[in-house]
Amino acid sequence: MKKLTVIMPVYNGELYIEEAINSLQNQTFSDFDLIILNDNSSDSTVSIIEKIKANDDRIILINKTKNEGPANLRNEGIDIAQTEYIALLDADDIALPTRFEKQINVLDNNPKIGLCGTWFTIFGDKKEKILKHSEKHENLKVQFLHSCGLGNSTVMFRKTMIGNLRFEHQYVPAEDYGLWSEFIAKSEFYNIPESLVRYRWHSGNISQTKEENLRIAEVAIKKRQLEQLEISSQDENSIYYVNAVSLKRKQSAEDIIKTIKASKVLKQKNEKLNIYNHTIFCKHIDRMIIRTIRNSKEYNLAFYKFIKNESDYFNKIKTLDKVIFYLKCVF
Repeated sequence: MKKLTVIMPVYNGELYIEEAINSLQNQTFSDFDLIILNDNSSDSTVSIIEKIKANDDRIILINKTKNEGPANLRNEGIDIAQTEYIALLDADDIALPTRFEKQINVLDNNPKIGLCGTWFTIFGDKKEKILKHSEKHENLKVQFLHSCGLGNSTVMFRKTMIGNLRFEHQYVPAEDYGLWSEFIAKSEFYNIPESLVRYRWHSGNISQTKEENLRIAEVAIKKRQLEQLEISSQDENSIYYVNAVSLKRKQSAEDIIKTIKASKVLKQKNEKLNIYNHTIFCKHIDRMIIRTIRNSKEYNLAFYKFIKNESDYFNKIKTLDKVIFYLKCVF
């Protein structure tokens, strides 16, 4: 029985699918099945896959007769997979040759780790750069309050540990953020501090084409995470708790004051419940609040007095920034 299953959803991927598959065929670890779920493509995607499949019996092609979306397709792949380890790769991304070997080594030697990601390199329509998410679990867990700390195409996880958790279509195009934010609450995560995937940035990226839906989904996911700290997503002040852990620029002075008050509540809740490493958690919130003050939409004397006398943040602001803040509020 094989050790690893790779899941690759694809829709009209004729431009990049062959390069993505080739990157898997060039892995130093080769004992895997590749499930490709074709989302009713209308271009030459299927013929390209079938041509490669003819010479590689590890490839399993599933053709859908209607468009189901990547979240549902990945879920189907997870359900079908018979292996303990499952890896993801999108049909326009590229896995470097040692990716699987290094991730399997991490999982084999660390039974408490349920998911292993890696750093990744963005290329294509954007200037090439390496995205370096947090490496260790406690840092990653706090980072998830602000943004997804994983590249979806870098993920390898244990099927037994993920249990019944699946991608949720309601969070598309942030369905990966939604799933991993749930999974990290019940299992340890680790990111290999090395770029082992090339993430292609182009005009067809779903995250670029649905930006408003993305923002709405991300706020809902952050609210759901904060429920661990006994903050109801239905609380009328829930957005201020979100803004305390996740930077929102150009807030009014009134909203920033509410956000600072929310930050104090979050610190008290975490000290009692111990959901997050408290030192990392407090440092993260402090950094968000200071950046929020620096990026205020408005400045006035009442705002300055609150920050100086009531917020507990004035002494945490750098001296030069204090001077600039004062001048903005006075003039």
